[in-house]
Amino acid sequence: MSDPIVITSGGAVETVTLNRPESLNAMDEPMILQLQDYFRGLQDREAVRVVILRAEGRAFCAGLDLKGWPVREGEGAVHGGWRTQRAIATVMQLMRACPQPIIACAQGAACGGGMSLLLSSDVRYCTPDFRMNAAYIRIGLGGCDMGSSYFLPRLVGSSLAAEMILSGRFVGAERAFAAGFVSEIAAPEEIASKAEALAADMLLASPMGLRLSKDALGRNIDAPGFEAALALEDRQQILLSMTEDYAEARRAFMEKRAPDYKDR
Repeated sequence: MSDPIVITSGGAVETVTLNRPESLNAMDEPMILQLQDYFRGLQDREAVRVVILRAEGRAFCAGLDLKGWPVREGEGAVHGGWRTQRAIATVMQLMRACPQPIIACAQGAACGGGMSLLLSSDVRYCTPDFRMNAAYIRIGLGGCDMGSSYFLPRLVGSSLAAEMILSGRFVGAERAFAAGFVSEIAAPEEIASKAEALAADMLLASPMGLRLSKDALGRNIDAPGFEAALALEDRQQILLSMTEDYAEARRAFMEKRAPDYKDR
């Protein structure tokens, strides 16, 4: 059997590919455990500076594979369900916690947990055939799952978020773009190059500057107010101004050349 995810290294940029196209990349246990291992490991891999998340086949991710989580001997329904729930939710937490920005490229359907993988990414591009829904409510559960009640209102506003979460309706590419869920709609043959170009622009930042910028964005989404957000930004900027990379960036600017960052 093929690996459920494939990691492709491009130096400072790595691509993570969901690789169960025959199942529309639905989340089974091996896929989720491998995603956990990968995103957890990024904490100690500072040489990797940007991650691109994509999927094989005609769909990004159809959500939970209901047949992909074998029951363990002696495990009750509540315990088994909790194990599955927490395993998938942990992936979303690790994506938000990893220091590398995540650029997601989505085609076709992103349902339930598939949509949450996009919510947990930092930047999202999609193809014209993209559509997403909070599918959880369609299988007898609540519509708030895997971070949807946290991220979706912040991304698209409370009205559209409530519409999606309370009905499970699909939202297509044009509406997702208009609502700010995705940054751009790109043709299938162009979406990878869009993500790579954005990754290249991110690499123009100093390594620590990029990491701390993702950190501040994540923290300040919950900042108690403008002053608290400024306080974090002030401290980060002074910290970064003391690095060797900052001095190198200043020299490079004056000398009209690209900086040679050492992450020091």
